[in-house]
Amino acid sequence: MTTKLKNDLLLRALLRQPVPRTPVWIMRQAGRYLPEYRKIREKAGDFMSLCSNPELACEVTLQPLRRFKLDAAILFSDILTIPDAMGLGLYFEPGEGPKFMHPLVTAGHIKRLAVPDVSEKLQYVFDAVKLIRRELDGSVPLIGFAGSPWTVATYMVEGGSSREFNKIKGLARSEPALLEQLLQLVAHTTMAYLNAQIEAGAQAIMIFDTWGAALEADEYRRFSLASMQTIVDGLQREKDEQTIPVILFTKGAGPLLADMVGTGCDALGVDWTTSLADARRYTKDAVALQGNLNPATLRESPQVIEESVAEVLASYGSGPGHVFNLGHGITPDIDPAHLGALVDAVHRFSPAYHQ
Repeated sequence: MTTKLKNDLLLRALLRQPVPRTPVWIMRQAGRYLPEYRKIREKAGDFMSLCSNPELACEVTLQPLRRFKLDAAILFSDILTIPDAMGLGLYFEPGEGPKFMHPLVTAGHIKRLAVPDVSEKLQYVFDAVKLIRRELDGSVPLIGFAGSPWTVATYMVEGGSSREFNKIKGLARSEPALLEQLLQLVAHTTMAYLNAQIEAGAQAIMIFDTWGAALEADEYRRFSLASMQTIVDGLQREKDEQTIPVILFTKGAGPLLADMVGTGCDALGVDWTTSLADARRYTKDAVALQGNLNPATLRESPQVIEESVAEVLASYGSGPGHVFNLGHGITPDIDPAHLGALVDAVHRFSPAYHQ
């Protein structure tokens, strides 16, 4: 596990160290926009069978790196593996997304929820991490990840995807202490889960808070940010004499990025609704920033994609601390050649900002 990295641009940028160009990777870079992924997915039979098979998870993790000059791999998994390990019975309904057979409907369900032994229930994830690290052979770093406790809890309480979050928001109003109990339980499980990923070989960690912005600012700080803080405080931040950078990403955070800096994370993901120039002002250059091209731009022509890449780089400006990414995950309808145009544009245009 101590193979020297041939390309450590991502780790250096996340730690705000000088780099010769801006590193680039893409959220959901291993996924349905790639025909080779769809073949593996069909072979696996269903999504969870793909996630829980270390060899297949390794294969789809590596697929985008064979096509594009990306500066990181990200573990192929799902943010809902933790509630599945807690016994909620995760399954995927075609066209409807994730659902749980046993959602948390009553206070009793929450109070009886137990912290699972992640080394027993989620060993398939750690086996995948070890296998991916071996196959990468030091070419680029591997990012491990988990969902934020608030985001994961929305699925646990709602029973699946939601747009209004009526059930969990009702719980926040009627029994906030009970919700905090649930969030802290998920946070401590997530901490153990991420530390086990680090032990298995993950070299950076990202926490995805997809639904944090569904909360009002004060509620966000109480129910989303506080539980992410618990995780950050408990993470192993160094392994094999290397710092393990931590990235937090709340979609739609906007000015709340200023609050997120206080967690002690190394970097913040920024979605496309906030310019990187504004994000640098909000955060006072205290952390690295990751983002933030609108994913819809990849439906445009290669020329428009190149122009948009140039705009994102200019918005961040000169100096260390920028990791190029989309403002959210790549969508299944994207032509892979368009992602190639994005990556090539970052390679061509970004060195000027690091002289």
